[in-house]
Amino acid sequence: MDDRHLIEHPLASEELFRGHLLHAFRDTVRLPDGASASREYLVHPGAVMIVPLLEDGAGALRVVLERQFRYPVGRVMIEFPAGKLGPGENIQLCAQRELLEETGYRATQWARAGVLHPVISYSTEFIDIWFARGLSLGQRQLDPGEFLDVFSASPSELLQWCHDGQVTDGKTLTAALWLQNVLSGAWQLNWQAPAEPASAG
Repeated sequence: MDDRHLIEHPLASEELFRGHLLHAFRDTVRLPDGASASREYLVHPGAVMIVPLLEDGAGALRVVLERQFRYPVGRVMIEFPAGKLGPGENIQLCAQRELLEETGYRATQWARAGVLHPVISYSTEFIDIWFARGLSLGQRQLDPGEFLDVFSASPSELLQWCHDGQVTDGKTLTAALWLQNVLSGAWQLNWQAPAEPASAG
């Protein structure tokens, strides 16, 4: 498919703000019709989200979720575990790290589902979606200043919360779509062992 009639070309770029997490720019672009326009956007390092699948003692499947206060929207949100990529960090290792730090769980099997772009109109952010199973619980390793509750729910409970508007987080809604299709057999996952950190030297 030829997209040339849709593409905007950068002409100039101005840095507006550099923070700990976000880096803001205002670019001047040439539109497909030759006119120019301004585009403000945030550069984000990317993130991961994990859908942890937990079998209870009776063999029923549950998912591990979190409740966390999100300052920009001023409310406690129900979410899947997620976190920001470190500079040069392997994406699967980041997923493994975030799951352990936030929930205390390690997984014996991992599967990459896909990627989502949560705010395409004003950010470069992407979120890599991972599923994890074969969970064993250890000690959480929360970052300083990080406060969250970890709990589990059945997939049907999660989907009902999405329907009722109790879950409004975009990445968790996307993960619920993936979960529904994986459990129905419509979408397949390729499971693999945990990634190993690269050896030094």
